[in-house]
Amino acid sequence: MRNFLFLLVLCLGLSTNAQTTQEIFESFKLQERRDVHYFFPENLDESKKYPLIIVLDAEYLFEQVVATSKFYSRFHGAPESIVVGIDQSKNDLRFEDCSFDPDTGLPEEHSKKFFEFIGMELIPYLDLNYSTAPFKMIVGYDISANFENYWLFKNNSLFKAYVNISPTLAPEMENRVPSRLEALDQQIFYQLIIEGEKTKSTDAILAMDKAIKGIEKETLHYFFDTYEDADHISVATYGLGKAFDNIFSMFKPISPKEYKAEILTSEEPVFNYLENKYQGIADLFGFSKPVALNDIMAIYAASRKKEDYESLKPLSDLCKKQYPKTMLGFYFEAEHYEQMGEPKKALKTFEKAFLMEEIDFLTKDLALEKMDALKADFGY
Repeated sequence: MRNFLFLLVLCLGLSTNAQTTQEIFESFKLQERRDVHYFFPENLDESKKYPLIIVLDAEYLFEQVVATSKFYSRFHGAPESIVVGIDQSKNDLRFEDCSFDPDTGLPEEHSKKFFEFIGMELIPYLDLNYSTAPFKMIVGYDISANFENYWLFKNNSLFKAYVNISPTLAPEMENRVPSRLEALDQQIFYQLIIEGEKTKSTDAILAMDKAIKGIEKETLHYFFDTYEDADHISVATYGLGKAFDNIFSMFKPISPKEYKAEILTSEEPVFNYLENKYQGIADLFGFSKPVALNDIMAIYAASRKKEDYESLKPLSDLCKKQYPKTMLGFYFEAEHYEQMGEPKKALKTFEKAFLMEEIDFLTKDLALEKMDALKADFGY
């Protein structure tokens, strides 16, 4: 019976190299079979953790979310994610799945079961069988965008990120959502996307936006985007890239703007910025991200520019762990000794760097130049 409750999927055997596949999920809660789409990153690695993205109205949104996830994870710093879409268009199931009482605005009987299907069957199955991270995101459109808000009413929200595309709001939702966002004691990303064309929910959405913007909490990350040229249909294709940009901004490599506005202006040691950035990623997403070479070079450049040579030592220690075969670690350590007035240690450490593999601008010729300069200056 336990297997019937949880492992309710037919035709398992999902290939770790597969891109997308479709399964029939037998739900005990709903007492029906549901079509579910899965996207798994290529070469799924059980030693890694993957954020989970649940997509409602999958017939319209699943492929768009998958394409955006693949693009951002490959080119723009977002983590590789597992994407799961639930079909809802057959026989107008979406209206039953996401139905609410017109007076109270609360879920009706079938939508309560659909809520439990996702939270008590589908997601536990995925958590049990795949290497999912604690970070979970949900995407919905129109009536399904309203439905996803019900997870905010739990003491601990199952999802840390919500993408609401032109929601058709239930009564009182414009008041309930801000109230819950203010009350929740956890990191929440809330993205609201609307079209320029006015709908029956526009006034309520704008009232909700105003109320959310009045909340002052470091743990709430709220984003509101209006696309003036979109209507209620076309808006479903707008804004997903912006949502990924906003929600996974911490994952992106250090940008020139970030370097100038945040690192160079900080009073703290330069290395602290890198340490805090990657600790924040681990705390929020539930897994550690390898430090990008771009970010290492940004911290190295800032250390030199601000003459914060103390930061070169922890940076070198990090590089020895993350890039052990390259010159990075010993070269940065040698520069640290050189600038701190320890030429003998610097020379010996540059010699060690010379024996390692070249990377980025660090070449054996550059190491030789450093060694020759030290010998000339100090007569070694």
